Amino acid sequence: MDIKSSLAAQQYAATRPATAPKPDAGAGGLGAFGKVATDFAATLQQGEDVAKAAMVGGADPHSLVTALAQSELAIETAVTVRDKVVEAYQEILRMPV
Repeated sequence: MDIKSSLAAQQYAATRPATAPKPDAGAGGLGAFGKVATDFAATLQQGEDVAKAAMVGGADPHSLVTALAQSELAIETAVTVRDKVVEAYQEILRMPV
């Protein structure tokens, strides 16, 4: 075996396979989906906090309505994404093998 073939084989073995995760996935290893899930949870938590504050008189009605509208939009978006994922999964199941 010549030196070029040996070096090529070493470089090939050292490369990351396409299925291996990237070492710097970002967001604590969660990736894009993890960031979206974290943002979703934060939006719901903010709505809950404002609703609790409004119950004890610590928040004005405008901020309550705004927080509830943001929570409603986040939930509607999550449900829409879920429906699209289920629909895509069902389409994959219908594909002939």
